[in-house]
Amino acid sequence: MTIADYMACCLGHPEYGYYMSRDPFGRSGDFTTAPEVSQMFGEIIGAWISQVWQDIGAPSDFALVEMGPGRGTLMRDILRICCKNMDFKNAADVRLIETSPVLSKQQQATLSGYDVKWQNEFHDDFDKPIIFIANELLDALPIHQFVKKSAGWQERYIGLSRDSNLEVRLAAPSFDPRLAFQGRDYEPDTIVELCPAALQLVRKVAGQINRGGGAGLFIDYGSAKSGIGDTVQAMSGHAYADILADPGNADITAHVDFERLRNISLKAGLETPDIVGQGAFLKRLGIELRAEMLKAQNPEKSEDIQSALRRLIHNDEMGQLFKVLGMGQQQLQLAGFGNVYI
Repeated sequence: MTIADYMACCLGHPEYGYYMSRDPFGRSGDFTTAPEVSQMFGEIIGAWISQVWQDIGAPSDFALVEMGPGRGTLMRDILRICCKNMDFKNAADVRLIETSPVLSKQQQATLSGYDVKWQNEFHDDFDKPIIFIANELLDALPIHQFVKKSAGWQERYIGLSRDSNLEVRLAAPSFDPRLAFQGRDYEPDTIVELCPAALQLVRKVAGQINRGGGAGLFIDYGSAKSGIGDTVQAMSGHAYADILADPGNADITAHVDFERLRNISLKAGLETPDIVGQGAFLKRLGIELRAEMLKAQNPEKSEDIQSALRRLIHNDEMGQLFKVLGMGQQQLQLAGFGNVYI
């Protein structure tokens, strides 16, 4: 099977899939996402959402959609901030897109005090503005890996060795990748990754924003410029693992190609600022000031708050590894992507 099929099976198999059978987040899980690091992350994203809502005219009915919502922590922190404005609370049609039964139950418990709807996939058929967010979603979408050979392109597959162990091998591509790589010249044996699922999702979100208005925000780890090489990795117990060692019991991800995704938004005619690092984005939105406020309110937790802040924004931590892609309806100036002058 292709690398993409292998990832999809390991992560999403109805019975044995990694995300279908467990809560992988936090210290007791395999990795920790930004919302689990500190409430500051969700509060700042909430402030961004509130600003977008105001900037698009504070519509009395709009869809607030999160895809891949984890434990529901991010949306809980967002709503705690945003729903202080009763007009916002009454206007928001909150949707969570989740395929895991285990995580859906956790989200329902986390968000028990709010009016939230759940669905299994993103439907781009809203007849109202949308504010779409996805944090650490794109990295888990299945990717294909192609290898440039002198005779043409080949694809990396997962197969069985003679002693019945999983191994990576090359075979004819499952589809012709040349159009996707058009205009780029690669050296022999170069590995190039492509994620059709991410391209399709961003295209659907961009199309929805184009038709009904609103904005979208994608936060994930990857590069602002398209790169080359094998970026597929597995995480188990907060440590790197062999992607072939224990299928279904480790998280498998790949770096996000933000340049390719940004180009989709640009071609759709949306306002699409340059990709920025998570650290710069959060600092421009005031996370350092928020940290000082929390330390003043909870002096006994000052050290923990400062540690969490560093993890979220420092270049040696999540600050530069994670990137932020924003897109909005035409003439919408998105906060966090540059200096805003009023």
